[in-house]
Amino acid sequence: MTVEEDVSLARLTTIGTGGRARAFARPGTLAELEEAIGWASERELSVVTVGLGSNVLAPDEGLDALVLRLDGELAAVAIDGDLLVAGGGATNAVCLHRARAAGLGGFEFACAIPGTAGGGVWMNAGAYGRDWAAILVRALVATVDGAGWATPTELGLSYRHSELRHGQVVARVEYRLSPRPEPEIKGEIADLVARRKATQPTNKRTFGSVFKNPPGELGAGRLLELCGLKGHLVGGAVVSEKHANFIENTGGATTADCLALMAECRRRAWEEHGVVLEHEVVLLGGLELPPLAGV
Repeated sequence: MTVEEDVSLARLTTIGTGGRARAFARPGTLAELEEAIGWASERELSVVTVGLGSNVLAPDEGLDALVLRLDGELAAVAIDGDLLVAGGGATNAVCLHRARAAGLGGFEFACAIPGTAGGGVWMNAGAYGRDWAAILVRALVATVDGAGWATPTELGLSYRHSELRHGQVVARVEYRLSPRPEPEIKGEIADLVARRKATQPTNKRTFGSVFKNPPGELGAGRLLELCGLKGHLVGGAVVSEKHANFIENTGGATTADCLALMAECRRRAWEEHGVVLEHEVVLLGGLELPPLAGV
């Protein structure tokens, strides 16, 4: 396994911001993954897995960590009866393609999630009323102490949340799907993709949804739209005109710009509607949003 040093985080994230990571590796087997985690432990470095780089925001100052992107066997996909078995680095697009070709339904919602199997477990990703917890049988999680299987209950899956922490890497997942005619699967995917393109800035540089939807009828995007925040700009970062729960990099945005924009969104949602928004994007390297006054 090769470890690269001083690697650009902006190159590894979909929003295109962040400084440089101290180290970067692409383990392709479980043995290589365990080797990488051990390498980081020996140097007292944290371990961060970025997948395709969506749903993460990295510090402009860089990250004193070993950043991983799973490859090879750890990004492969196979069908075993009604199980779809995927490496933690397998993209949702490849998983969906294999499921559709095998006539297995239940994963269609993931066409709206530009990430990986491991990332889906990490945040219990979801869309259109379904999430990972609904289809996940178990996940193989590697740590400095070895690897072991965990169920959704053991992972603590809830709305856009798991109990996993950096240093725990999802190496493999098993999804249980259901037989469904391929034309039906293709039809639902086409409908969901059309809905996503019509409502989200799919052709812009973003990190995905910024905030979790709060309780109640108003989603985060609609709430921020009512606050008049569409088009609000800080530096090179702007609240999307298409969907207010997305921040776009207009060119030259920094992570600091994104954080300032997120802070303003939270402030307005709280002051104008009494809603405390929780961020969905994972903030790396100790990044934090300022506290809200009165909360």
